[in-house]
Amino acid sequence: MTNEKLRQEQIDEEMINQGFQHLLDCYLASKHRKKVEIITKAFNFAKQAHKGVKRRSGEPYIMHPIAVAQIVCSEIGLGSTSICSALLHDVVEDTDYTVEDIENLFGPKIAQIVDGLTKISGGIFGDRASAQAENFKKLLLTMNDDIRVILIKIADRLHNMRTLGSMLPNKQYKIAGETLYIYAPLANRLGLNKIKTELEDLSFKYEHPQEYATIEAKLKETKEEREELFNEFTLPIRTKLDKMGIKYRIMARIKSPYSIWNKMQTKHIPFEEIYDILAVRIIFDPKELEEERAECFNIYVSISKIYKPHPDRLRDWVNHPKSNGYQALHVTLMSNKGQWIEVQIRSERMNDIAEQGFAAHWKYKEGGGSEDEGELEKWLRTIKEILDDPQPDAMDFLDTIKLNLFASEIFVFTPKGEIKTMPQNSTALDFAFSIHTFLGSHCIGAKVNHKLVPLSHKLQSGDQVEILTSKSQHVQPSWINFATTAKAKSKISAILKREQRGMQQAGEEILQNFFIKEGMEFTTENIQKLCTLHQMNSPEEFYAAIAMKTIPLGESDSNALKEKAASGGWKKLLNPFAFGSNKSNKDKDEEKKPIAKIDNKKIIKLTPEAIQKNFIIADCCKPIPGDDVLGYIDEHNRVIIHKRQCPLATKLKSSFGNRILAVEWETGKALDFPVNIYIKGIDTIGLLNKVTQIISEQMNVNIRKLFIETNDGIFEGHIQLYVHDVDDVKSITSKLRKIEEMKTVTRIEQFEDIP
Repeated sequence: MTNEKLRQEQIDEEMINQGFQHLLDCYLASKHRKKVEIITKAFNFAKQAHKGVKRRSGEPYIMHPIAVAQIVCSEIGLGSTSICSALLHDVVEDTDYTVEDIENLFGPKIAQIVDGLTKISGGIFGDRASAQAENFKKLLLTMNDDIRVILIKIADRLHNMRTLGSMLPNKQYKIAGETLYIYAPLANRLGLNKIKTELEDLSFKYEHPQEYATIEAKLKETKEEREELFNEFTLPIRTKLDKMGIKYRIMARIKSPYSIWNKMQTKHIPFEEIYDILAVRIIFDPKELEEERAECFNIYVSISKIYKPHPDRLRDWVNHPKSNGYQALHVTLMSNKGQWIEVQIRSERMNDIAEQGFAAHWKYKEGGGSEDEGELEKWLRTIKEILDDPQPDAMDFLDTIKLNLFASEIFVFTPKGEIKTMPQNSTALDFAFSIHTFLGSHCIGAKVNHKLVPLSHKLQSGDQVEILTSKSQHVQPSWINFATTAKAKSKISAILKREQRGMQQAGEEILQNFFIKEGMEFTTENIQKLCTLHQMNSPEEFYAAIAMKTIPLGESDSNALKEKAASGGWKKLLNPFAFGSNKSNKDKDEEKKPIAKIDNKKIIKLTPEAIQKNFIIADCCKPIPGDDVLGYIDEHNRVIIHKRQCPLATKLKSSFGNRILAVEWETGKALDFPVNIYIKGIDTIGLLNKVTQIISEQMNVNIRKLFIETNDGIFEGHIQLYVHDVDDVKSITSKLRKIEEMKTVTRIEQFEDIP
């Protein structure tokens, strides 16, 4: 046994040394100043600090910091300070060493970054608090101190995702969910395109293993066809670029499995109908750095003489970089096989920035990267403004931030011709708040391209916007509905809350005077009586309504206060179901018993009996057996079953990860579940008969609802059926697709009548 242990220690030691040597080799091959001594010192310190500790996978813990440092060095392109910080990132959190110890040994800068990383991971949060949202808030706060904190945190998350297989299933869903919700868009916003794609694909792989495997298999099947198309399409382009004497390389860019699946979900189309799986990337070395923009357009002009360009699909990110620094010229060309293919034209410098994001700017500091770094500063400032006005609800905070994280950009002009970058779908109101809070809170309308428009008007790229204001104007509650940027939403919320507090105080005083006049005590019980009478959710809401005069206090209030509770009248008033026993499905769900003790380390089986007694099928996504699902323990200790890709489940994974359960269907064919199917095609006589024949006669399935409408020879319809599982849905949809006139058959979540 001792010999075995000794042999294992030797194997571990060799693995650790090989991992560190590979890190050093990559660092020495980079363009950074060579500070091998401090990196070796950090490695030896971390190795000693984590000695004897193993990861869940069984490997020595130090392999994780080495792997994170490797990502920081090779994939993000950072230098010795970041590599040391990555090696030390778990020391303060997991061992007895302090930030002061790190500072004494490695200096203030490394200590500050390690402290930032520790703050993100640490902290004690209540059961109902959103630990992940709180961590994210801290993460963004530390970004202002040093952007490297967040870059190392993304590297840490990437390695955790790469080794997620050794975790329990419920942990996998939690980590994959928050990765998709927070870290992938954050990596995208910082220009880490390659890392963003990998984070999305890994999350997808763990949440939907079957779909992931299916898409991978289909990509493999169609690989030869794509390669043939790529070679044929690029041959005349290569000939032309060679003649021009340009130093270049051409690459095929294949759409990632997650992007393909996402498009299949949002567009309700099968894999075979996704036509932009292949894109072409031309990466060139400019003769002169000052000429790189001109060369992008020269290449575009040359290739558009070979293939016809799509008139509406030229994207000029060269003259107007995205706020994450991304620069390229995108053009869509028609191939000889009648297929649109996107071509991305970028220089080697632009390619580095596209792959490594802001970290790549340090390579090209003389090359004018400062303008784009200014964009990052602007983004950090926006986030800081949101953080300066913290929202009590962590979920609101996350949603607010994500409005900006996911946004694509448009470019609009001020009346003086200055250019401003705004998220896509921004309104005139968002533009006003982006310039100044005072301008936003007093705006009454806008002129877009010299035409008067309302505040809710959506802006387009190239619009010139002038904001019209009035001193008498105040922020309106309805504004929150059409503000789209994080800054506008947070400012409107803050102003409304401030005004609401003033109204509540005024209303409370009016109510106190009313109680004195009626000779009644100003007690919680009496206030609650009036809240119930006026169907108000809280005393605060009631006070505000009194102040705004939407609820005048009068005789009915006086009678309600004097009525005796002994009569039982209040109990009836408080219980809207006291007068009847007709219960909806929702009421039945409310009655489902809490599960006494749940072991979240085990996979919970969804048997027919358990579903009928204990589990609630979420109404938002309506999962059925065969769907990838998870369980969520609500505040009443009941388990709600959601689809893993349900938007609400995604938020729950990010915010209440400790309440997520791994669940598995075990219903067999015992239960029926409602499912909605959308169909569309060419209208012919007898078509409806063909549809109902397949569903009712061939498949022996009950139709619960049916709605079909024909317009100009095209029919569109929704059918609600009762099925046992996803296999039933697949059989029905595949048989319906065989009807010649049928063009679209897809499962949808909600049954909607066609307007």
